[in-house]
Amino acid sequence: MAKLGKRTKAAREAFAGKENLSVEEAVALIKSNASAKFDETLEIAMNLGVDPRHADQMVRGVVSLPNGTGKTVRVAVFARGPKAEEAQKAGADIVGAEDLMETIQAGTIEFDRCIATPDMMPIVGRLGKILGPRNLMPNPKVGTVTMDVADAVAKAKGGEVQFKAEKAGVVHAGIGKISFDEGKLAENVRAFVDAVSKAKPSGAKGAYMKKIALSSTMGPGVTISVENATGN
Repeated sequence: MAKLGKRTKAAREAFAGKENLSVEEAVALIKSNASAKFDETLEIAMNLGVDPRHADQMVRGVVSLPNGTGKTVRVAVFARGPKAEEAQKAGADIVGAEDLMETIQAGTIEFDRCIATPDMMPIVGRLGKILGPRNLMPNPKVGTVTMDVADAVAKAKGGEVQFKAEKAGVVHAGIGKISFDEGKLAENVRAFVDAVSKAKPSGAKGAYMKKIALSSTMGPGVTISVENATGN
């Protein structure tokens, strides 16, 4: 077994025996023990009482974090004519139609969010097997299939986070940078948890939110109180 480094060992000792903390306590603990040489991301993982394999138990949505993510989001837009110009003026990094489809099919995916006007979906649909597994497929439910491309681009650039339950019923996302003030990180945590709470599907039975954990990119995780995080 590999020997733990001093930084990792110290962090684990600081986290030992601590669980079900308040959001503020957890954020303070994580910030004080994040010692990587880069600005780590605050990660959240939520274990939900759902089975996403059933359509009525899928959890999916989007949330605009009050303090943004601190991440530069690269946005691609499928659009033509005036809508393509609108997307470019709004700050989209890549705009195209068939040419963009061919670029993606060739294996070049240089974006973090994909937006499309409704008339582009026959083209985008051909990319389902490429974009789907990467959670990049435009979807009207999260506002990425829309005629208002300028608004969609602005939201993507401004700290909007999409979430989707994985096979095991886990929702995971990056919700800010460790360099953010503790209060701003706590606000982002509560906003994200609130959005997932509101996205509870009709088929969910029993306890919906089973466990919530926070961590930094390189640090150990700590569980937070579900009741405290949701304000219930």
